[in-house]
Amino acid sequence: MWHVYRSVTSLEEALGILDAEGERSRIVAGGTDLILELERGVRRGIETLVDITRVPGLDGIALDETGRIHIGPLVTHNACVASKLIVECALPLAQACWEVGAPQIRNRATVAGNLITASPANDTIAPLMAFEASVTLRSKSGERTVPLAQFYTGVRKTVMRPDELLTDISFPALSAGRDTGMFIKLALRRAQAISVVNATVIVEATGSPADPMNLRPITRGRITLGAVAPTIVRATEAEAFLAGKSISAEVIEQAAELALKAAHPIDDVRAPAEYRSEMVKVAVARALRAIVAGQERGWFPESPVMLWGNLRGAPASPLVNPLTHTETGDDPIVTRVNGNEYSVAGANDKTLLRFLREDVGLIGTKEGCAEGECGACTVYLDGAAVMSCLVPAPRAHGADIITVEGLANNGALHPIQQAFVDEGAVQCGYCTPGLLMAGAKLLEERPRPTQWEAQQSITGNLCRCTGYYKILAAFDRAGRLSPKR
Repeated sequence: MWHVYRSVTSLEEALGILDAEGERSRIVAGGTDLILELERGVRRGIETLVDITRVPGLDGIALDETGRIHIGPLVTHNACVASKLIVECALPLAQACWEVGAPQIRNRATVAGNLITASPANDTIAPLMAFEASVTLRSKSGERTVPLAQFYTGVRKTVMRPDELLTDISFPALSAGRDTGMFIKLALRRAQAISVVNATVIVEATGSPADPMNLRPITRGRITLGAVAPTIVRATEAEAFLAGKSISAEVIEQAAELALKAAHPIDDVRAPAEYRSEMVKVAVARALRAIVAGQERGWFPESPVMLWGNLRGAPASPLVNPLTHTETGDDPIVTRVNGNEYSVAGANDKTLLRFLREDVGLIGTKEGCAEGECGACTVYLDGAAVMSCLVPAPRAHGADIITVEGLANNGALHPIQQAFVDEGAVQCGYCTPGLLMAGAKLLEERPRPTQWEAQQSITGNLCRCTGYYKILAAFDRAGRLSPKR
């Protein structure tokens, strides 16, 4: 898939490679889009991957003295979901991040990567556009800051040069009591689904925060729409209409109608243009009604399921011996799997899934879809559940990995394994390793999970044989079998 893989330990090293290699190179962080595109042959001409996941200091979320929030290039979607700052001062972004993929995807995929992929259906672009965010692009020759509204030139096209790396995303925080907002996504299923339509609505209002929103005149509204045009669009007519008005039923209806004018949807496999047009009105109206009712947090959970266990998304340890893979020779991947040390040469051009099955000989991890949809390949990478089919094998260098073979302890089944036996939660069994890995990590976070938490933990795991009833019963039993913590 690639000819050269470089694990770097500094931004300067990464920028030097980009400068030398140009269009032949790509940065890899989460890699959940890039690895799939390389596998499918969608991305051609890329010879070098530059892995920045071990560069210190790139995973920060911070509020500066001017009131702007800054997000580093290694900040994952789950990190945003878990951030108190993002939830309190940028709720629509937290909601959008929660809608991306499933826990295993959100543990790897970065917000910066979502922006750079530049699909109009990507969930985090719309809220960041509504926040009027900017991105900082750095190259060996200098640095520039670009408003996100000027970043996109078309479908999957941006102004980034091949030698540039996105180093920062920044935007003004919402003012508590004055500003509020909401992100709404409509898709074909509840999880692991691309947007049919998404909308972000942010309003700034005068008056006392104690007063109902429908009695407080709006000083400014911001509405962005995703998956309804070649790029994310602002509904500027609707925004102008909201200014100076209090939110009433009539205002909501008119604003939703005006928002529709910004949309230019197409027919595709997910929905016809006519449906998308109608859903723009529905989404904008729903968001405004929720804001009036003080229910803009909506379905966003108080305590989200992360599947990152007790480490809570802590960054990986810096590399002591960086790995380099070239066409003329490999540094071996030196890793720990299920507590055992392995040193493997010749596997640097594979995914982690194939490395584990073909080179380490652990075939419990299954390949179902090979595109991050089914969860059968779930493993733990440095403590967090990930889809191993979307992780490059060289990322295992210096890492700690657990597979389904590592769940049992000295011959004793893990409580989730025992519960699957007791409840008869296995049919063909192909999905079972991934479900067990999700369940074990859930129990690490929630020793007594609720049914909703159990359901959330397996949104990234597909079972084609069952209706999930036995599986959820096994999760409940495992919670009762697990020692209290």
